[in-house]
Amino acid sequence: MIPEPFKADPEDRARKLAAAPGLKLPPDPEWEVGPDGRVVAYKMQGMTFARKARNRIATILFNMLVTYIPSHFVRQNFLRIVGGTTIGKKSTLMRGVTVFDPEFLTIGNYTTIGFRCFLDSRAGISIGDNVNIASDTHILGGGHDINHPDFLPMPIPTVIEDYVWIASRAMILPSHIKRGAVVAAHAVVTKDIEELEVVGGVPAKVLTKRNPEALKYSSPYRPLFF
Repeated sequence: MIPEPFKADPEDRARKLAAAPGLKLPPDPEWEVGPDGRVVAYKMQGMTFARKARNRIATILFNMLVTYIPSHFVRQNFLRIVGGTTIGKKSTLMRGVTVFDPEFLTIGNYTTIGFRCFLDSRAGISIGDNVNIASDTHILGGGHDINHPDFLPMPIPTVIEDYVWIASRAMILPSHIKRGAVVAAHAVVTKDIEELEVVGGVPAKVLTKRNPEALKYSSPYRPLFF
C-alpha cells in the first residue's frame, strides 16, 4: 500500500501562524497519481509559473552573486525587491548567507544572521526581533518521506521567536523555537523548544533555563563591508 504524499499538519501550521503572524506559507503541494499509485507529477508549491520563476531567479542570483557583495544595502534590498523577503529595520544578513525561496522568508527588527548561514524557506521561515543566529547555522524547511517510494519532500514551516540566540553551526530542523530560547553550538534541534529553554547536544536536550529579566536588549549589528 503506497501512502499518500505528505501534507503539513494544519494544527501545527495554525499554532505557528498564531505565534508569528508574519509567517508566509507557500501554497500547498500538488501532485498527480498514476494507475499504480506512484506519483507521476509533483509540485512542492502549487504556484503559478511566473511566481515560481521569480523565486528561482532570485534564489540563483542571490546565492551565486549578490550574497558576496560587501554591502548590506545591496544584499538586503535585493532580497526585499527581487526576492520578496520581509526584513525589518536594522537587521543584518552577513556575506555568504544562502537563501532558498526568499519570498517565504520573514525577518524581524534588530536581528543578525551570521556568515554562511543556510535558510531553506521553501516551507516558510519566520525569524523574530532581536534574534542572533551565529555563523554556519542551517535552518531546514523539511525533509523527505523515507517510506514513500517516490521519496517526496515533507515541507514544514519553522518559527523562531524574539530574543532567540542560536550559536555557531547549529542545525535547526522544522520546529518552533519560542521566545528567549538558546541553542548551543553544533546542536541539532529536532522538536519545538519552549520559552527561555537553553538546549544543546545531538539531538538537542534541555540544559537549563534563561533569566527572563535578561530579555531587554536590542542588538543591531552591521559592521561595514561585512
